[in-house]
Amino acid sequence: MRTVELANNIYSSALGFGCAPILGSVDAKTADNALNIAYDSGVNHFDLARSYGYGEAEGFVGKFIKGKRDKVVVASKFGIKANWKAKLLSPVKPLIRSIKKNRPKEVAPISVVEDKKGTIADRFHDRIPLNGEQMRLSLEQSLKALKTDYVDYFFVHEPLHTLNEFEDLAATASALKSEGKIRAWGLAYMRSQEHEHEAYLNRFDVLQFDNSPGALGYDKVVAARGQMPNVIFSPLRGGSKEKSPAQKLQQLFKEFPKSVILCSMFSEKHIRDNAKIAGV
Repeated sequence: MRTVELANNIYSSALGFGCAPILGSVDAKTADNALNIAYDSGVNHFDLARSYGYGEAEGFVGKFIKGKRDKVVVASKFGIKANWKAKLLSPVKPLIRSIKKNRPKEVAPISVVEDKKGTIADRFHDRIPLNGEQMRLSLEQSLKALKTDYVDYFFVHEPLHTLNEFEDLAATASALKSEGKIRAWGLAYMRSQEHEHEAYLNRFDVLQFDNSPGALGYDKVVAARGQMPNVIFSPLRGGSKEKSPAQKLQQLFKEFPKSVILCSMFSEKHIRDNAKIAGV
């Protein structure tokens, strides 16, 4: 598969694997099968976070990358973590998946149902202070779960407000690089929140943001960052209703040729089809 160099000497597959659903909405057997098919199809970039799988995805992917660590690119994030309620949820997740599978399609899945407090999934996660101390602590937890000495990319995870302690974070990131625990750091954010971070966006090694052809502001992003290295998530969410998923991916790979496009894909057909598009 075609690769891109997001940061110096780190070569990622143009198609990245979004691990957010692993051990959340997706069961272990399905996830393991998808990871192996993706890897066999040339995907080597795996995107994680402390919160994914209600705190269990990193440990699961850690088992998958055993024996192939030097052949994969691992990205994780800090800022959102699973809380004590998530541990209580773990034993009943298979039942929830079964209910979700049998729910009529017009009913929104539990993870996106909203109430006055946000999504139901938010109740199982907490936001942590975004400072150097918590950054280091969260990284150590990620490394332990992944059973690795380093991650290739370490992102601040979708902060809702300006990073008031940015200089502390930057200094900690520099120290972690020197220690060999991270190779690059970045900011993962929703484009709707970009105005909160304009002052320091160019201080990160790489940016990760949502984008889909036809979405509000899409053309401006192409003009500003189309020839720059990025990680793009939610490539099929929103945007043009006239384009098929394949057409959206084709457009993204064409207009962002130096970027990784993340897809959460758990059927063999989707993985192989997306890999073909990315490999062109």
